[in-house]
Amino acid sequence: MEKVIAPDFASGVAVDDVPDGGMLQGKLGDEEVILARQGAEFFAFGAKCTHYGGPLGKGLMIGDEVRCPLHHACFSLRTGAVLRPPAFDPIPCWRVEHVGARLFLREKLPAPVRAPGVVSSDGSKAPASVVIVGGGGAGLAAADTLRQEGYDGPITLLSADESPPYDRPNLSKDYLAGSAPDEWLPLRSPEYYTDRRIELSLNSRVASLDIGQKRVRTENGRTYDFDRLLLAMGADPVRLPIPGASDSQLFYLRTYADARALAARAASAQQVIVLGASFIGLEVAASLRKRGIAVHVVAPDRLPLERVMGPDIGRFIRGLHEANGVVFHLQDTVTRLEGRAAVLQSGTTLEADFLVLGVGVRPLVAVAEQAGLKVDRGVLVNEYLETSAPGIFAAGDVARWPDVFLSELVRFEHWVVAERQGRVAARNILGRRERLDAVPFFWTRQYGISIKYVGHAPAWDATELSGSLEAKDCAITYKRAGRTLAVATIGRDLQNLQAEAAMEANVRELQERLR
Repeated sequence: MEKVIAPDFASGVAVDDVPDGGMLQGKLGDEEVILARQGAEFFAFGAKCTHYGGPLGKGLMIGDEVRCPLHHACFSLRTGAVLRPPAFDPIPCWRVEHVGARLFLREKLPAPVRAPGVVSSDGSKAPASVVIVGGGGAGLAAADTLRQEGYDGPITLLSADESPPYDRPNLSKDYLAGSAPDEWLPLRSPEYYTDRRIELSLNSRVASLDIGQKRVRTENGRTYDFDRLLLAMGADPVRLPIPGASDSQLFYLRTYADARALAARAASAQQVIVLGASFIGLEVAASLRKRGIAVHVVAPDRLPLERVMGPDIGRFIRGLHEANGVVFHLQDTVTRLEGRAAVLQSGTTLEADFLVLGVGVRPLVAVAEQAGLKVDRGVLVNEYLETSAPGIFAAGDVARWPDVFLSELVRFEHWVVAERQGRVAARNILGRRERLDAVPFFWTRQYGISIKYVGHAPAWDATELSGSLEAKDCAITYKRAGRTLAVATIGRDLQNLQAEAAMEANVRELQERLR
């Protein structure tokens, strides 16, 4: 096969080489650059997403935006600014000069900046101070967005975690498998918090909230006053009592510390039981198999992931794991431990060095509930992510909000959703009155196979499969009453992006109708 030589943009390219609505990837010195066209406008930008280097040339361009096919980060083609997480840093852009029938890339454009002294959309002053409770995706995204939007006041980020904000989705994937070093995990460098004057307080779990006094108190006795408050404390794993089990035999995976402890214990393990066929449980199973550990998955489900993605993907996932040596014990559970022996409800006995429990999480609502905020299976918020108390917002796993597409209250435990909510909450803390229009998106990666899911289908009455699951090239559309609620894809990243964009357009249309 003849090798394709990337065009050298320093020498210029013909205008006709860049199709309208298309992208052309080439080189500018040592940098990989994409030249894109929308009508009479041309854009030049870095070819790699700033979040794990996703190939933007295989992404989706809509107007003057480009979306990454890996994890759906979105960037402005005019400035390179991040428009939607999970990316935090902008991509580089260059000035394009149109000379006759050729295009030339000139100087790199300055990075996008915001002037300080921001005011809200109604002209009122910016908040005197902002306190963010939670150091996960939503909390960091909110703090980052406040600074991007020009907010110059005090920001305090209270985290119950012992580590600065890190990439939680990686914990059960590459990190546990042993292929991601520790330096990959932090989302920001230590200098980031200092440079942006974000006071990061670790090991600071909030014990109480006084709405009237606008004050939070942590378990270590410190108090923090706020003008605006964001609750983004996330969720904790559901912990199951297993008769006969010692603490050293039961592991959960939620935090960086959990992942380190699990990886350390796995280093000497030969056989492990994963209790629960959730996404976390299955990712843990795949990562432990990569380490050469024998894995048994015990779960009450008929098929893994069937409740979320249906029987077709459930059978596919089970086959994928079994092909990699995992043994399933479905419609079963662990009733007790007798030393190293786990006794199942079916009567089967399995030897295990330890158990990993992945049976769900519960939102951390106790502080909000005790403070008098409205709570119902999450902290209730409106379309602006504001709680029942003015000036107090909630985002991420803890927030439950009105979804106009489903016409019901929803709460998600997805990383990208949390980050996007953090951004919207931050803008609304500044008085922007921005409605949440981001469509839920999550992904799972097991044995090198990625399943990407956009939308939300709590129940469906029809599915449409295009392509082949066996070939790992397919899309499954979940419908109810003829309306598309969600799309899951394998090997079709562009189609997943297109489905997300179409759903977002529907959400915005519904929001306009409700104005």
